[in-house]
Amino acid sequence: MKKTVLITGSSRGIGRECARYFAKNNYNVVINYNKSEKEANLLYNELKDKGYSVRIFKADVSNRFEANSLVNFTIGEFERIDILINNAGISQNKLFTDITDEEWLNMINTNLNSVFYVTQKSLQYMLENKNGKIINISSIWGMVGGSFEVHYSTAKAGIIGMTKSLAKELGPSNIQVNCIAPGIIKTDMLNDIDDEILECLREETPLMKIGNPIDIAKCAFFLANDEFITGQVISPNGGFVI
Repeated sequence: MKKTVLITGSSRGIGRECARYFAKNNYNVVINYNKSEKEANLLYNELKDKGYSVRIFKADVSNRFEANSLVNFTIGEFERIDILINNAGISQNKLFTDITDEEWLNMINTNLNSVFYVTQKSLQYMLENKNGKIINISSIWGMVGGSFEVHYSTAKAGIIGMTKSLAKELGPSNIQVNCIAPGIIKTDMLNDIDDEILECLREETPLMKIGNPIDIAKCAFFLANDEFITGQVISPNGGFVI
């Protein structure tokens, strides 16, 4: 029987590449989006046309009700949820003293609370089956902190803490929880960074290159198929953080 993977925020970037990679490797894939409807539908049609088993569902996972609806949809379509990839997130570059209450709460709700909501609901099914893999997407800035991204770094650091704690709690139930903390990756989140800064980041990376979403998708696929790794933070970053 095919395994099912639910990927939040999978219309673009890392999430999109995860959807492609898992689909072509014979998984049932649930694509989730909130605002990027056009991109999500393009991805859905692309995968559907190739004969892959894929579904699509709009949900703002920073909202408890919509997060629950997304998980219920997944179970309704495929009767199981084997892999959860918590990828939905936003970023913002802003001086800490200029961050508004609304911006702070939006960052925490979208990047951290969403992981809490979707994971908690998914566990209703995983715990019943004593099986499952939860893969949380954090960031190197959650590991070391990033200037002008304090709210982003805070949320991503929270994901790392949640991963480690939850792995200890769920281990006896045969549920693995791990975290991927990507380095500098070519996604839309880099659109506001000028070429000169990107070149500096590339030069500061020992492998002398910026990562691609496929690098993260392959890491997620590895964790989805491993049976003995839990509570770990794996950081594909080209040596930028060692």
